[in-house]
Amino acid sequence: MFNLIDLFSGVGGLAQGFKETKKFNTLLANDVDKDMCEAFKLNFPKTEVICDNIANIPFKKIIKKKVDVIIGGPPCQAYSTSGKRLLDDKRAYLYHEYYRSLKELKPSIFLYENVRGLLSMNNGKLFIELKNLFSSLGYKVSAQVLNAADYGVPQVRQRVIIVGTLGDHKFEYPEPTHIKKHLTLEDAISDLSFLKNGEKTKKYSTKPKNEYQKKLRSSLKEVEDHKAPNHGINLMKVIKKVPEGGTLKDIPEKFRPKSGFLNSYGRLIWKKPSMTITRNFGTPSSARCIHPKCDRALTTREGARIQSFKDDFKFYGSISKKNLQIGNSVPPILSKAIAESIIKFLK
Repeated sequence: MFNLIDLFSGVGGLAQGFKETKKFNTLLANDVDKDMCEAFKLNFPKTEVICDNIANIPFKKIIKKKVDVIIGGPPCQAYSTSGKRLLDDKRAYLYHEYYRSLKELKPSIFLYENVRGLLSMNNGKLFIELKNLFSSLGYKVSAQVLNAADYGVPQVRQRVIIVGTLGDHKFEYPEPTHIKKHLTLEDAISDLSFLKNGEKTKKYSTKPKNEYQKKLRSSLKEVEDHKAPNHGINLMKVIKKVPEGGTLKDIPEKFRPKSGFLNSYGRLIWKKPSMTITRNFGTPSSARCIHPKCDRALTTREGARIQSFKDDFKFYGSISKKNLQIGNSVPPILSKAIAESIIKFLK
């Protein structure tokens, strides 16, 4: 078993992929969000979880075992191409704390995950600074943009995966497994009940229809967190006018809201992978998150399926908090593919 710590851990999507290889022991996880930490504890009961600002963690003092791997993704909002990308956003510099963890613990390999926008932030200067900082500790640093859909996640989600290694061995990024045929939204959620506005159920609508559904359901007889958002009358009028694959611009002018982003009020496509889901996938005005067949936004469980969380994975708090935990996560299936490449390097 290899020892691992997870920084900026969120609910544990990244750690879950490593866990599923059965080759890693997660010694420690850290996040500043209390609900994220509670959810992490539910799914990783043997892991020490520190819910605090990373700057307050004395890594050398509290971790006595050799750490083989450090993984983590500092908050991505400051780097995101959909955000304002302000360099004075304090979150953009949390990588200095990640650097401190590397300096104090000296793992053989680290994984630093973030949005693709990190590579172009400040005309690429931020990534160069980050790379130079990690290289100063002796790490060979490489970066590659991976699309989760290419690895069996039913979602187009591009993330930059930065890996740093010590020693002469070369790290090889995982080869795509689904590049010729991506899984679709239908593949992901067609066994879940087609709920109307405000409805909820714990019953699956059918038996598993494919290997993806079998894998995520395992032996469960009931499903949690499958509750449709309860939209108001005016929003429902808007939603009903959005065609499959359509967005704000496709709504007849009479019903079209006066404000919104490019993907606002967007309806997903049944026979294609989902677009990237965000923390607001229960709010049609914030993102493309309207169900292809139902006049409503996605349920928490549908979002979890799209992110490749198994149905027995637990989230914590209100619906909006659970959606935040899901939308901010690394899909576990993508994480597992990367973890298997890290195992090859460590061996």
